[in-house]
Formats: sequence, structure tokens, C-alpha cells
Amino acid sequence: MAKTFGATSTTDEVLDGVNLSGKRVLVTGVSAGLGVETARALAAHGAYVIGAARDLAKAEAATAEVREAAAQGGGGFELIALDLASLKSARAAADKLRAEGKPLEIIIANAGVMATPFGKTEDGFETQFGTNHIGHFVFVNRVAPLLREGGRFVSLASSGHRRSDVDLEDPNFERTEYDPWVAYGRAKTANVLFAVEFDRRWRDRGIRGAAVHPGGIRTELGRHMKPGDLEALAAQLNKQAQAQGRAAFQFKSIPQGAATSVWAGVVAAADEVGGKYCEDCHVAALTEAGMMDLSSGVRPYALDGERAKALWAKSQAWVGETF
Repeated sequence: MAKTFGATSTTDEVLDGVNLSGKRVLVTGVSAGLGVETARALAAHGAYVIGAARDLAKAEAATAEVREAAAQGGGGFELIALDLASLKSARAAADKLRAEGKPLEIIIANAGVMATPFGKTEDGFETQFGTNHIGHFVFVNRVAPLLREGGRFVSLASSGHRRSDVDLEDPNFERTEYDPWVAYGRAKTANVLFAVEFDRRWRDRGIRGAAVHPGGIRTELGRHMKPGDLEALAAQLNKQAQAQGRAAFQFKSIPQGAATSVWAGVVAAADEVGGKYCEDCHVAALTEAGMMDLSSGVRPYALDGERAKALWAKSQAWVGETF
């Protein structure tokens, strides 16, 4: 009988009894928070983890515990340079891995930015859309041929996707007034849609894709927020929860936040999570488009197959590369 996990489950609880020896896993964003914990948990259970990060010096310091866990658990760990705000960097990192030719079991697209001031990436994309979606779109698609049959792609999304659908006509806010949270919503919806279309394209080859929401966690992701903003958001969610007769919102610990990533990538049945959006170590339910709270569920537009195909086609055109 399969174990049941939930919002308070941790990475080690989800992976209890799991042996990942001989498995190679690629995790982006391993210089802090969820990326470090995801890498640590996998390495502790025997996986060889390739951690990608923009700032290698920072990542080297942050992942000392990953190397220790790998040594104790029989796994391994290495770092590669990846700046998702640069397509040149994304292509170079992917090409390095392709040249090495070593197969992968899991790719976890964990890196991201949130609620940044308006800016553009090296290639002219709005910062959040360019970093969270475009950079991963190129990098992941270039390394995807390394995935073995039975492999998984896990795309870290967010309940923030409920702020906004993608805008395929004005992704860079050239004709729209910039709002950092709308931009975040667009990028996180794109992360879900990417997983949906990836799953459709690869499932006949035994490879599946899923999107996950880690939950509300105090990490470096909130570094662009003003002091008190995170607490104000939690208070707003609790007010909504009380009005709807639901349990109060609670922040997760980092091991609890990373649990859904490893659950979807390692533990859950492929057909259960393939093409789906997961939260709290289960597949999320569809939620009405009119609801404004951000506590649970997935908007129908984020799982729309035709929307996912359209985003894929537009993304290829934007980056000048076909996958």
C-alpha cells in the first residue's frame, strides 16, 4: 500500500526507504533554499546530483551539506554554471551536459525569481518571464534527450499562477503597465503549461512531466519584497480562509516545501502526476477561475492543453530554436 503524504511531509519522510543509487538527477537553483534541500535529500538517498546555479561561489558554500549528505548516503554531487537570464549561458550549460552524454533520470527546474522590479534579461525578455520560463524552456529542452525511459521532468510553479494567465501577445509588458505580481503570475502559469506540453510530447517515450507548487516558504525568493509584505500576504490569506471556513494558512519549512518536488519526481506514479499540477504531495484540484485566494488548487487555464501548445510554439519563435 502506497504511503500517503501531505502539507507537513518532509523530503526525508517522502524518500524514506527509497534507494536512488545509480540515478542521476539535475536540479537548477542550488545556491539557496529549496534547491539546496532538494539536492541534499536526493544525494542522501544515493542519487548523483548535478546542481546548476548562476553564482558558483555562492552555490559552493551553500551546498556543503549536500556534499556531506552525498558522502554519507552513497550519492554524488557536482556544480555547473547556469544563468537562466542568459540564453547563451542556458545553451552552454545544456551543451556541456549533452557533450558528456551521461543519462539522467530526473530534471527538476527549481530556480526562479519573484516579484522583481521591472527589468529585462540579457536577451530582452521581461525578467521574471525570461528567467523562470524562457531560460528553463531552452535549457530543459536541450538536455531532455538525456532522460532515460521512465524519467521525469518537474517544473516548479506556484499558487502565484492564479494571479494571471500567460500573455502570448505582450509577454514583456511592452503595451501593458508592469505589475510585479502579475508578471510573476504569468511566469508561473508558463511553468505549468511547459510541464503540460512537455508531458504530451514525451510520454509516448516513457518520460513524464509535472508541475509543482512547493507552498508558502520563507526563502531568498522573497528578497525583492518589502519588509512585512510576506506577513501581510499571510494575513490576507488567513482572512480569506476564515471567511471560507478553511484552516489557517501556515508557512512551510524548507524540507516541507521541497517534499512535493521529490514526491512528484521520485515517488508518485507516473500516470498520477504526468501533465498535472501538484501541491502538498498530491495532485491539486481545479479551482474556479473567479476565486481570488491563493491557498490551494490550480486554475483551468494553467492546464489547458491548447494553451500549452500555443505557449510552446511562441517560445520557440521567441528564442529562435525548435524542439
